[in-house]
Amino acid sequence: MSDPRLPRPYVEPAGRASRPRGWRRFRAPDSLLWLSTGVLLAFILIPLAAIFLRGIEDQQLIRPLDDPLVQDALALSLVTTAITLALAVALGTPAAYLLARYRFRGKAVVSTLIDLPMVLPPAVAGIALLIAFGRRGVLGPALSGFLGVELPFTMAAVVIAQTFVAMPLYIRSARAGFETIDDDYLQIAATMGLSRLTIFRTITLPLALPALLSGAVLTWARALGEFGATIMFAGNFAGRTQTMPLAIYQSLEGGDLSTAIALSGILIAVSFTVLIIFQVLTCTSPETAR
Repeated sequence: MSDPRLPRPYVEPAGRASRPRGWRRFRAPDSLLWLSTGVLLAFILIPLAAIFLRGIEDQQLIRPLDDPLVQDALALSLVTTAITLALAVALGTPAAYLLARYRFRGKAVVSTLIDLPMVLPPAVAGIALLIAFGRRGVLGPALSGFLGVELPFTMAAVVIAQTFVAMPLYIRSARAGFETIDDDYLQIAATMGLSRLTIFRTITLPLALPALLSGAVLTWARALGEFGATIMFAGNFAGRTQTMPLAIYQSLEGGDLSTAIALSGILIAVSFTVLIIFQVLTCTSPETAR
């Protein structure tokens, strides 16, 4: 007779041993998850697919690429969004680190002001920039008189408008990444005699890199699609301030639906390519694999 004080051996329940590894019991909530996700995907894919189907039907999906105005708009969009992204990373990373790792009075106010452009209507952002930096604005006469700089209706105005509305996305994502870093890692590095800059470069940045990349992609995508603030502050001048969204608006306003559809397809293709590359890189990174 076995000793009752000893633990009983584990016996596999009947019917469970034959189940393959990784098998999961089907439950009703799982079907609801798949159903809701399918509805969401259909809601996103149907309008996007309609653009390409209509462009293929009209045989106008590639033709606008030969138009110099379209080439200028695409080149201007890519250049200005690259500059915007560089400014967002250079100015936003220190701000995100400050908000994530330091405590100070007025922190909630500073954080709210940084996030404010995300919720402002684009037209309001454009008017605010125009009143602040316009020729007759608050700072416009000083910029024009002392520095000889006129910002409105220039490529610089496009970059300013894009940065104003898109940079908060990078700061919010970067801040979330910095906040997830365990303080123990930083304290151990400090006890080893490493400087703050060395700790930031060798520990903080690598750990927060996925969040920084995510914020960078969101910022670039938001800048690429910026319309309202740009047209209010920079205008819509072909070859100078006309980005892809403005070119689409001008085509629709002129009754050229085929060109507008083709330009929209180009923007969708460029955005999808950048996003899928980002997804592949983040999914194969060591931090994500763990």
